[in-house]
Amino acid sequence: MTAPLIIAVDGPAASGKGTIAARLARTYGLPCLDTGLLYRAVGMGVLESGGSLDDGSAAEAVARALMAENLQDADRLTSGDAGEAASRVAGYPGVRAALLEFQCAFAAQPGGAVLDGRDIGTVIAPDAPAKLFVTATPEVRARRRWKQLIGRGDAIAYEDMLADIMRRDERDAGRGAAPMVQAEDAVLLDTTDMDIETAFDAARRIVEAARVRNGLQGP
Repeated sequence: MTAPLIIAVDGPAASGKGTIAARLARTYGLPCLDTGLLYRAVGMGVLESGGSLDDGSAAEAVARALMAENLQDADRLTSGDAGEAASRVAGYPGVRAALLEFQCAFAAQPGGAVLDGRDIGTVIAPDAPAKLFVTATPEVRARRRWKQLIGRGDAIAYEDMLADIMRRDERDAGRGAAPMVQAEDAVLLDTTDMDIETAFDAARRIVEAARVRNGLQGP
């Protein structure tokens, strides 16, 4: 029996990991989970219920009540406010514990899955045969996110977006619960000077090498 193909795609915000993960999922016919949406949904849930992002207990309660349908509103969950809220609540151990089971069950599906986030290869699926750590310079990532938000009609200065990206990087890397770090066996993919087609091709080749190395079936 062939082992499942689990693809862990980690990295900081706006590195391109979400787009890469979604395309890998289509290529290999696997379900895909943007785990960042879980935290965004929790953060927005706290705010919309009138709670405070500084209240770990309130955030945990929202996380334990989270359902799959709470992840469907892409515009709401990909806003700048949602991103900041996600990074705030992701540091609470209770929130992470509440969402851990959800993510692990997704990764354990027959045949495999693609998950992208900040601790997939280190915490959620440490035994994943294919691991990527996708990154880019803060300036490039900030410009990508800034263009995305401006294109949606959001009013934000590039300088503010860069400051936000750098704050989130520091918070995500420094938090005590599952900080964002590259897994020792993950392949680094720096997309700073790549367009999405070049980045995806590099990612696909990384997965193919892992698939062959582990004797796994392709698409």
